[in-house]
Amino acid sequence: MQILSWEFVTSLLTIVFIDLLLAGDNAIVIGLAARNLQKNVQKKAIWLGTGGAIVIRIVATLLVVYLLKIPFLLAVGGVVLMWIAYKLLVQEEHREEVQAGSSLWAAVRTIVIADAAMGLDNVIAVAGAAHGETLLVIIGLLISIPIVVWGSTLFVSLLNRFPWIVYIGSAVLAYTAAKMVTHEPKLDSLFHDNPVLTYTFIAVMIVVIVVGGLWTNSVKAHKAKAQQTAQAASTDADKPASGAKSRESR
Repeated sequence: MQILSWEFVTSLLTIVFIDLLLAGDNAIVIGLAARNLQKNVQKKAIWLGTGGAIVIRIVATLLVVYLLKIPFLLAVGGVVLMWIAYKLLVQEEHREEVQAGSSLWAAVRTIVIADAAMGLDNVIAVAGAAHGETLLVIIGLLISIPIVVWGSTLFVSLLNRFPWIVYIGSAVLAYTAAKMVTHEPKLDSLFHDNPVLTYTFIAVMIVVIVVGGLWTNSVKAHKAKAQQTAQAASTDADKPASGAKSRESR
């Protein structure tokens, strides 16, 4: 893949978008971990924690890029990324579990550990989008440093304001995941000489994941509404009984 070629540029833009999409929670984790520190120490904790997290992520991603060269692991990574794309649409929040550090190094440790635990999806997605290009991985992840530090919280607010952006992001992840499967060397005989099957497979995977996320969210919303209705009915039913008891006591 030549530098500044169309394929290189589009892959790099995909990696940056994936970083921006999946780093939002990580930026919030950084803020939560450093929230109890004094202002002059907070910036140092954020930079040190983010720097450590980025180094670990670069090493992990390069390792995954190497591992994806093992037969069938590229296809397995694609399937895993499809699950991540689906979970992105139906994820539940667990940010309250992040403990704020009481000192600079406690906050840095929390940031690095939390990022390592949360960064698996990012590592797999970036490794898949890079198509084995180490330079792409490094450039993309270096670009993610200012994204995590400055841009992610803004992006999170945009996601809250325009939820449909998540579906675009999920479709991009699904596209990357499907391409990982179709680029699996062991499946060359199936996809390489059959572009119609390749593009059909990619399109179907995108539709299945996005529609699956929409359907799951719809079911969740319906169940939540039914629970609220049941709770409201239960509260209304208790009111006359309590009123009768108060009259009896008189």
